[in-house]
Amino acid sequence: MMKTLVEAEMKRVQKFAVDVTLDPETAHHNLILSDDGKQVKPAQSFSSEKLYYEIQVKQKSEWSLGVTRESVNRKGKITLSPQKGYWTIGLRNGNEYKALAGPPVVLSLKSVPQKVGVFVDYEEGLVSFYDVEAAALIYSFTGCSFKEKLLPFFFPGDYLDGINSSPLIISPDGVN
Repeated sequence: MMKTLVEAEMKRVQKFAVDVTLDPETAHHNLILSDDGKQVKPAQSFSSEKLYYEIQVKQKSEWSLGVTRESVNRKGKITLSPQKGYWTIGLRNGNEYKALAGPPVVLSLKSVPQKVGVFVDYEEGLVSFYDVEAAALIYSFTGCSFKEKLLPFFFPGDYLDGINSSPLIISPDGVN
């Protein structure tokens, strides 16, 4: 019953899919961008009422993704929290999932996400994350106050001697 409800909710939010491409003038020197702009800093901002996109995270041991305010400082050390303008979830150490909610919220997932869907309802102040294959809600930030444009946020994680070398990949048309 619950899975059916989440599947229906996912179908509803997937109607707001947007095409996300990445900016080669990335703020971080360790990122490599593919020619098609799909593999990690966004080139466009969003202020539309609702939007949805999906990111492939399979074969990753570390990543963070979500949305951020357009005005945040993206150079140097950053703190991922809504108070600093970041609404994100992440994976650390291959099996530790957290919503970076300041303080972080430990997430207990029933399956390992291969693809994560990100849904933003700008007017409602909502950012939700879904495990696409499992049709499961991972986490929602509610009561958010968006006063400016938002950017997709992607951190592919550190590359450590061949570990975590897979890229984060944005689904070509937002939904795949």
